[in-house]
Amino acid sequence: MNRTDRLLAIVLELQARGRRRAEDLAATFETSKRTIYRDIEALCEAGVPVVAVPGQGYSLVAGYFLPPLTFSTDEATVLLLGSEFVGRHVDAQYRAAAESAGRKITAVLPAPLREEVAYLQRHMRFVPASTGGSGDVEEVYLRQVRQAMLAHQTLRFRYQTRYRTTDAPAPAWRDADPYGLVHMGGAWYMTGFCHVRHAIRHFRLDRVDEMEVLDRSFIRPPGFTFEQRRDEQRPIVVRALFDPEVVRWVQETRSFFTAAEEPTPDGLLVTLRVRQESEVLQWLLGWGAHVRVLEPESLRAQIAETARAMLRNHAPAESLLT
Repeated sequence: MNRTDRLLAIVLELQARGRRRAEDLAATFETSKRTIYRDIEALCEAGVPVVAVPGQGYSLVAGYFLPPLTFSTDEATVLLLGSEFVGRHVDAQYRAAAESAGRKITAVLPAPLREEVAYLQRHMRFVPASTGGSGDVEEVYLRQVRQAMLAHQTLRFRYQTRYRTTDAPAPAWRDADPYGLVHMGGAWYMTGFCHVRHAIRHFRLDRVDEMEVLDRSFIRPPGFTFEQRRDEQRPIVVRALFDPEVVRWVQETRSFFTAAEEPTPDGLLVTLRVRQESEVLQWLLGWGAHVRVLEPESLRAQIAETARAMLRNHAPAESLLT
């Protein structure tokens, strides 16, 4: 943070908190107390009425304020909760920016509105879904992907593929042009053009083992959106009918591959689009006898065979000895 930004941030901090000691300001802005002393002196020379009380810290003269932003309670709450959410799910650079933005918004709110928003902040929480990846490592990759997106540079990485084909050993090296980032189900996904598959693919960042930004540029397709590529990426259509008693829970825990849902007299008809049938096999099996796959026939056969294998695995012990 440069000095000009820090001086403004100190004023906002004093306005929001009322009184702050030099050591508190130094910790907030990650600098020394000596630097804070010089900053306070500069503010006083610029005409900002800062009051210093020995042993208690600095505050602004009563009545001095910056023009308040005209946010409603709902608008301010959304902005502050949003900055908290972003701060928890991005890398350190954007986390610091989110925290700084939150302080600035809080500082310029009128006191009554600030109290209402603070109350809601204390009593509303976003709980992230747990993932199996390493948060610190994923954060490094997230920063690399974002930098590569802005610079339009190709990425090279080793990727662990959960659903493999016979011609795709894992982990395999991939070169991909990053087009976008999606946060879903507690994990970050990079969408981009895969040079191995010659098609748009989604890559889950916590499945990446190594990553580097190549000195090779790419041109992002004009007008690219995530939605328009869905059908091209997932040519196989799966339709499954869920019993009425589990409809609520199916809608609560939708598959990543869900494309459409249609209520029917017999239950919920769910349409999914996949690249290969194994991508939804486990999700469908998890609903047991409460789901019936209507198409494709090959997936119906695969589920039936898996069910027979499960039956063999769970046969009574005495039958295994005979």
